[in-house]
Amino acid sequence: MSSSTEAQSSRGDVLKWAIVVLLIAVGVIGNNYYSAESLLYRLIAILVLAGVAGFVALQTAKGKAFFTLAKEAKTEIRRVVWPTRQETTQTTLIVLAVVIFMSLVLWGVDSLLGWIVSSVIS
Repeated sequence: MSSSTEAQSSRGDVLKWAIVVLLIAVGVIGNNYYSAESLLYRLIAILVLAGVAGFVALQTAKGKAFFTLAKEAKTEIRRVVWPTRQETTQTTLIVLAVVIFMSLVLWGVDSLLGWIVSSVIS
């Protein structure tokens, strides 16, 4: 019984995804076909089609899983302890100093190796 329900759900999801693809195709083709019409009207039509396609996609198993993931991500973002302005500035200055120091070290090594190679070749 369970496998029958899963197969039926899978077929329903395939049909829903086909509808989503069809709606997107209608939006793309319609936008091209009605290119002489006002951009505002075409934009409204595309937004409506995208909204309907998104709604249909959220009715599938993967769509529901994506929506759950998005809700959980929003909750996790609220838990993040963001650095203060002072911490951000200090960290940025440290990174900048290390980059400048390493670039000078690499320039020096490159110059030394270039000098050694040119001495050997001459």
